[in-house]
Parts: sequence; C-alpha cells; structure tokens
Amino acid sequence: MSLKRIYTVTGLVISVIILAIVAFTTWYTVDESDQAVIMTFGKAEQTVSEPGLHFKLPWPIQEVEKVPAETLSLDFGYKEDNGAANETKMITGDENIVLADLVVQWKIVDPQKYLFNAENPKDILYDATSASLRSIIGNSKIDDALTTGKAEIQAEVRELLTSLIDKYDLGISILAVNLKDVELPNEDVRNAFTAVTDARETMNTKINEAQKYENQLMNEAEGEKAAIISKATGDKAARLEAARGDVAIFNKLYEQYKNNPEITRERLTLETLEQVLPGAEIYIMNDDGNTMKYFPIRPLENQQQPTPSNQGNVSTEEGGTQQ
Repeated sequence: MSLKRIYTVTGLVISVIILAIVAFTTWYTVDESDQAVIMTFGKAEQTVSEPGLHFKLPWPIQEVEKVPAETLSLDFGYKEDNGAANETKMITGDENIVLADLVVQWKIVDPQKYLFNAENPKDILYDATSASLRSIIGNSKIDDALTTGKAEIQAEVRELLTSLIDKYDLGISILAVNLKDVELPNEDVRNAFTAVTDARETMNTKINEAQKYENQLMNEAEGEKAAIISKATGDKAARLEAARGDVAIFNKLYEQYKNNPEITRERLTLETLEQVLPGAEIYIMNDDGNTMKYFPIRPLENQQQPTPSNQGNVSTEEGGTQQ
C-alpha cells in the first residue's frame, strides 16, 4: 500500500470521527426535572432550564452538566450502613441522650454555584444539617424535644441551617425542615419518661378540672351578684316611686287641711284607726255628763241585710217597734 493511500484512509477515518463527534455533541435535551449548565472550555457560561432540544458548540469546546430542578430530600438520623444500624445520638441541654430523625427539603437555585463552589455540596449540606440539629437540641430540654417543643426546635433548626448554607454559598435553598421523630435511647429510659409524662398529664388534667370548677363557681357567684343588684335596683326604684306618691298624697292632704283643718283631722284619725285596728267594732257615743249613750253600728248593719226567709219577721218587729 502506497503512502498516499495510507494518508487518504487516515484522513477519511479522522473526518468520520470528527463528523461523529460534531453530530453527537452539538445538541442536548433538557427534561422538565433538570436544568443544564453550558461550559465553554471548562468555564460556566449559561444556565438552561427550559425543557426540550437545545444546540451548542461541539465537544471539547462546550460541555453540558445537568443538575436536578425539582425539590430534593435529605434524610438525617437513623439509617442502615452496609447492613449495620447507625443511630444518630445527641445530648440535650439538660444532659439527656436522644435519637433524632430529620428530613430536609432543599432545591438547587443556582446550578453554577452548586457545581463549582464546592467539591461535594451534598456532604456539606448533610454536615450542616447535623451541626444545626445538634446545636439546637443541645440548647433544648428533653421535655421540649420529646413533647411540645418540636415545632419550635424545627423552626430554629431551619433558621440556623439556612444561615450556614448561605455562608457556604452553595446555590442551595432550604425549603422545609421536618423533625420526624425524637426518641430515647433504650426501653428502660422510655418507660421511665412515659411514667413521668403520664404523671404530668394527670396533674394537668386535675388542674384543668379545678380551674373549670372554679370558673363554674365564679360564674354562678357573678350571676347571683347580678340578680341581687338587679333586685336591689328594682326595690330602690319601687321605694322611690312609693315615696314620691306618698309625698304627693301628703301635699294634697296638706292643702285640704289648710282649707278645713277640723274635718281633715277627723278624717285622718278615722283612716288611721281603720289601718291600725281593721277588725275593731266602731261605736258613736255622746256623753252629756249624766248618762252615756251609744249607737250600735254593727247590729244595725246586720239588720240592714236580712235574708229572704225572715223579711216578714223583720217588718213585724220594725212595725212593733214603731208602735
């Protein structure tokens, strides 16, 4: 084979290889769940997030690195490493040991920083999560970590983790932090803590019942108080009106008294006797100094109301008396 033929074949092979490289490296696709970074001679130039078919300069001039565009999850806590259980233990602020499980929801917001500002951003995120959780748990009491303080611990861990990630400038955004489980390290400790928790719940229940009973008594007392005040107000108004009526009557009587003193005095005397002695017999007497005479009012009243059966007898008696 001649040297010219060898050069020709070599040139054809090289041309085919170049054409193949150009054909296969001048286009790329971006899925809806991905975002791409275009690098020119190893330097990041552009970020592409629109899904579909895209074109670029052939390799090795330009390359494409793809990173996820969707929300990612990082699990921190209990896991299996090569079949062996690995429990994440940490110490609380009151020197108790707990096991904590945490889930971090995060997203890549700047693919260029994520690719080039750190060698392994996932490991950095995991270590920052561990440091944040241990720091917050270390400043919390075991009761708060196991019962009512989980939401506050969760919020503080997210705040601290976000500040750390911002300092590292990894192009990552922390979306949510979910504290799944906080448990005690062994069964004996769990049983002891459960007994303490039950006793505390019983205490709180008794306190709530006592407060409910106190509130009930207070409401009843307030109701009785309001009723007494209302009755007293009504009695006050009634007595005031009665007093005003008495004053008006007295004024009228006084006017009559000024006009006819003797008649008014006798009238008042008789009315007073009727009120003081309502069942007394009334007699009209006249004493001239020698013989006391009286006029029997009550028998006459009885005679003035005869029954139908004895009307004749009464007439006869009256006739006889008249004779």
